[in-house]
Amino acid sequence: MSKMKTRRSAAKRFSFTATGKIKRRRAYHRHNLTDRQSKTAKVRGRKPAFVAAGDAELVKKMLPYG
Repeated sequence: MSKMKTRRSAAKRFSFTATGKIKRRRAYHRHNLTDRQSKTAKVRGRKPAFVAAGDAELVKKMLPYG
């Protein structure tokens, strides 16, 4: 049986912490930050977030080394 391939799109978006949690970037932090968002949302968007438990199983299937 051949090896499982990594979904490259997922590999670029997610990374694992030392404890096994899956880290992700927050949405809406690319452009148009002057008008659309409150300051709180912009500050919060800088920090990474963790994938929800229900979605973590799907991400782990896309990343076989996880």
